[in-house]
Amino acid sequence: MARRRNRKYAVPGVAERMQNFKAEVMKREGYTVDLNHPDDVKYEVAKELGVPLQPGNNGGLTTESVGHVGGKIGGSMVREMVRLAQEQLANREKS
Repeated sequence: MARRRNRKYAVPGVAERMQNFKAEVMKREGYTVDLNHPDDVKYEVAKELGVPLQPGNNGGLTTESVGHVGGKIGGSMVREMVRLAQEQLANREKS
């Protein structure tokens, strides 16, 4: 799996904050996260799921198995974003 170093975000300058958010979410999920390399949590998730993901070339892995890793991480992040949005809406209604 090639690293996507050139992710394009809709909001300029948000890349570092998204990496921090990923680290926060995955830490709350019980994973060990290196705050200097939050993207590396994917290896711990992969190990838990039985996917032999390693740094470097993972051309032998199926899209499905790699998708399980990304889905677990991304799904956790989306759930947290929804929770935060609901919390903000509830706070607005109180005002």
